Amino acid sequence: MGCEQSSQREHHPSLRAVLVTGATGFIGARLVRRLLEGRSRVSCLVRTSSSMDSRTAKQVQSIAGDVTDRACAQRALDQSRATTVFHLAGLVRARRRNDFMRVNAGGVETLAAACAARVDAPVLVVISSLAAAGPCAANRLRVERETPAPVSAYGRSKLAGERAAMKYAQALPITIMRPPMVFGPGDRGLLQMFRPVARWGIHLVPGGLRGGEHRYSLVHVDDLVDGLLLAAEKGERLCQNVQPGQGIYYLAGKEQPTYTQLGQVMAAALGQHAPVVIRLPAPLVQVAGVIAEVAGALRRPCVEPGWISRDKITEALAGSWVCSSAKAKAQLGWSPAGTLATQMSETAKWYREAKWL
Repeated sequence: MGCEQSSQREHHPSLRAVLVTGATGFIGARLVRRLLEGRSRVSCLVRTSSSMDSRTAKQVQSIAGDVTDRACAQRALDQSRATTVFHLAGLVRARRRNDFMRVNAGGVETLAAACAARVDAPVLVVISSLAAAGPCAANRLRVERETPAPVSAYGRSKLAGERAAMKYAQALPITIMRPPMVFGPGDRGLLQMFRPVARWGIHLVPGGLRGGEHRYSLVHVDDLVDGLLLAAEKGERLCQNVQPGQGIYYLAGKEQPTYTQLGQVMAAALGQHAPVVIRLPAPLVQVAGVIAEVAGALRRPCVEPGWISRDKITEALAGSWVCSSAKAKAQLGWSPAGTLATQMSETAKWYREAKWL
């Protein structure tokens, strides 16, 4: 059913009834606002421990529950009567590595199974990550048809989520999006890189001289949301036993700066001189990852893990992370709305106005 509908749904009906998981997150909150602007009827499956922006909460149907719980997923689908589901809920950081698999793979499995059980199966758009594919070879842009080779527990859990979705490809239309580093107003991830540049005029480069030459793809959160909406309306769908990469898209900006250049772009966005680059040898960075994990577990056992961990260090030292958006541009008509410089400036301005810097 899912594969057959991939061509028949070339022009999907308007997003009139939508269910969003992960709506309280950085990307999810932006997606919900866009959906409301487009007059969609939006429902959100939200954990009891999470809270939505008060203005947004008044405009959506909030359904309490956990995406890894089949009963919660089924109830959310029943109450929302969604024709499109955006699955954004997931863990980027985790104190225990098996938590990645439980949420990032188990959540997809649970939601896809619940969607497939419906007579009127909705379109399911799943957010994965470039981490599911792994770093690129010799700075070549990764493309969807290449064999995935994740290097981190996070990446392996995201790939496991994709494979869980694939099991339901015959029962409902599913599209997977693999964004690289996502940034923009409200992002706390890139903020960790901005802070040393803003406060002390330094840019910390993991992996020494070689690490500074690794290249990165980035995508602005609003450009990613554009891609999610396009994918829901007319995206290619997953199919079992067809060519690799079918139903999967990368979305990335035009530039692929080195890690060193990324610090320079951030400094320019802040109106500062080029930062002093401090290159950290790989062994030192690896030790820092271990110390950060241990310290976090001892001091904050009930608080969300920090941004530095062995898993993130593994990704940082693995090489370049660049991908091609050619397929999304050709099939969806997607393209980034601005340059890296202008979008970084917008992000820096937001950080300052929000007093995050």
